[in-house]
Amino acid sequence: MSESISEFDLTGNVAVVSGGTTGLGHAVSLGLARAGATVIASSRNAAHVDAVAAEIESFGQRTLRIPSDVCHRATLQALHDAVLASFGRIDILVNAAGITMKKDTLEVDEADWTRILDTNLTGTLRACQVFAPTMVRAGYGRIVNIASLSTFVGFRGVAAYCASKAGVGSLTQVLAVELAQNGVNVNAIAPGVFPTEMNGALVQGTPRGQELLMRIPMGRFGQADEIAGAAVFLSSKAARYVTGEIISVDGGFLASGVNQ
Repeated sequence: MSESISEFDLTGNVAVVSGGTTGLGHAVSLGLARAGATVIASSRNAAHVDAVAAEIESFGQRTLRIPSDVCHRATLQALHDAVLASFGRIDILVNAAGITMKKDTLEVDEADWTRILDTNLTGTLRACQVFAPTMVRAGYGRIVNIASLSTFVGFRGVAAYCASKAGVGSLTQVLAVELAQNGVNVNAIAPGVFPTEMNGALVQGTPRGQELLMRIPMGRFGQADEIAGAAVFLSSKAARYVTGEIISVDGGFLASGVNQ
């Protein structure tokens, strides 16, 4: 079947973006709204939730203002229930909540290790467990997890983050296998280096940042809105036969061997 631009139109779809008020999650929230979706961008910070909701409404889309915390299942359930009560459906879930910390692996405190995995990996699991059953009952859904370059390769000093994102990749594939017969497609995006509030101090104007730039064939870091196209595609009907994939949006980083 030939594709048409209308298959990328998300009008009529209801999307929930956890971690959707800052960084790449914010960019995804706005990208889905521009594509026509009703978007509920949620995070722990009520002020951020309100600000992003106002942006979404400025595009003429509906939304809700509901904070949530992926480390607390009850808040995700409350978010789910409010969205379902207000709009009667949930078509798209994007799991974008994440945290990191730089420290040599042999010195990482177990509490920090657990906190990062609980947010990045178990938080993704919690959201999928809360929202996916509604998609299964409807016979349709799109789940988009945010993985990382560190799903595939190691980065010095961020072992917990790398382990969590490797886990997100594996979780994505297993859920894709389990939900394929129910009309629910599960994929992930592996962003390259996108300076955000979370990682900006690590990569902007630092030796680490210079090394990363040397490894990126495009010779630059990503801009947040450049992640939105992949999210819209994976959330759309155009991706009907795409599941279990981890799409890299990285300026060529993972393809690179020698750049000179």
